[in-house]
Amino acid sequence: MNYWYPVETELVLASRSPRRTEILTFAGVPHIVCPSSIEEKSMEGTPQDIVMHWAQAKAADIAHKFTNYPVLGADTMVFRDGVLLGKPENEAQAFQMVRSLSGRWHTVYGGVALMWQSRGLSFTFAEATRVKFRNLPDKEIRAYIATGEPMDKAGAYGIQGQGCVLVEKLEGCYFNVMGLPVSRFLHRFRDSLS
Repeated sequence: MNYWYPVETELVLASRSPRRTEILTFAGVPHIVCPSSIEEKSMEGTPQDIVMHWAQAKAADIAHKFTNYPVLGADTMVFRDGVLLGKPENEAQAFQMVRSLSGRWHTVYGGVALMWQSRGLSFTFAEATRVKFRNLPDKEIRAYIATGEPMDKAGAYGIQGQGCVLVEKLEGCYFNVMGLPVSRFLHRFRDSLS
């Protein structure tokens, strides 16, 4: 058993995100992947409330199928000046998103929910990380878009890939930007069992 992962039962990850799987693997958390079929829709509320809502919905969607396992739901959203930057629909939209972040701060919100039905255990929290991009010339933005990396990522960039060269500084949890604030999650899980 891994010291940081407090139980012997495998975790069920209710997400198809390869980045979340990678983070759990980094941390030595034994897990299986069973993606939620929940489709996110536009909703009102604070960024923290929105990411917690979708993380809970994803965990609940899978928890009834795996009642004897802890089920993890997660959601990540990027906001700049209160405006949600989702996944770009095309290269032109990706360009505009990255350009809007050039030389500016934005905030990445991560929602995390754990449900373990047979133990009556559940918790939810939100994490916020501030990220600042360098001033980016259009040529550099176009080169990044040409890699294809931005197309399936909120805010049109991946900090764990070539998008790392866009970032000037960060305040908060790096892994939250990548897709899962793993340290806070594991400590919260341990605390919830005591």
